Amino acid sequence: MEGELVTREGVRFETIPAGAVHGVGVAQAVRGIWRAFQGTLAAQRRVRDFRPDAIFLTGGFVGVPVSLAAFQCGVPSVVYLPDIEPGLALRLMARFATRVAVTTEASSAFIPRHKMVVTGYPLRQSFHATNRQTARRQFDLPLDQAVVTIYGGSRGAHSINQATLEQLERLLAQAYVIHITGAADWERVQAKAEALDASLRARYRPFPYLHEEMAQALACADVVLCRAGASTLGELTALGVPAILVPYPYAWRYQMVNARYLANQGAAEVLPDDQLCDPTHGLAARVIALLEDSERRRAMRMASLRLARRDAAQAIAQLILQVANMKSNHD
Repeated sequence: MEGELVTREGVRFETIPAGAVHGVGVAQAVRGIWRAFQGTLAAQRRVRDFRPDAIFLTGGFVGVPVSLAAFQCGVPSVVYLPDIEPGLALRLMARFATRVAVTTEASSAFIPRHKMVVTGYPLRQSFHATNRQTARRQFDLPLDQAVVTIYGGSRGAHSINQATLEQLERLLAQAYVIHITGAADWERVQAKAEALDASLRARYRPFPYLHEEMAQALACADVVLCRAGASTLGELTALGVPAILVPYPYAWRYQMVNARYLANQGAAEVLPDDQLCDPTHGLAARVIALLEDSERRRAMRMASLRLARRDAAQAIAQLILQVANMKSNHD
């Protein structure tokens, strides 16, 4: 997926071997260690050929060989931590990094203070160039009706999709619904949409995936229900959208840490994944309760906006340049 996104922006894309060693079986961990060794050698060759002034890295085990290669070749690096808590790979990368850019001050519990720089979460320009009115026009939605946006991340979320489809009529009776499903459940979602009564079908906006339009899908919502990946720390706060967050239960605790941070700041509510289908306390009940509480939504919106850092991309770019200048001055 990353390769497709990078090449569509016209950026040269190269790969190196890498493999996971944490949270996998022994055999796969051994293969991961071997591939990491191969990846480090490959990354060293690329670093020596390209001769960068600085290297910018972010999460995932593929970054570990590159981080190590940069350190071995004497090239300073900036590591960006999008989530509040780093995973094992990012913890290793932070050890070799010159500086670690973080989304929020809360990451100080995990990153050495002398390396940490709070930059915020970098966003595409579309998140700065939209508003509620233009976003609703783009999706053909009335300005005076409630809108709920539901999504599960770039690949979708089966449990969220399942709960949405089971409770869809109940939701549509209260609001227009934008539903970004991911590819895996798309055929089932299409079948459900076609089976709806015409009056309800007119209030339903399902999509398998949105790219640039994602900013508008969030901006036009009164309530968003989604996972608690790192992007929620930047995208939801930039737009000030009241959110119900459903942390992915099988991703260690990173999403739960993100969700609790936003909830503790008053910007979101947390809904456990195993409660999504509960008729009393699940997806539809929680969404409708928040739609009916305008004061609560207003307070969440203000709390969310207070957390926003609209200059994050610029701050990270400046940090990379500063680190690159360290090498130039040393040379």
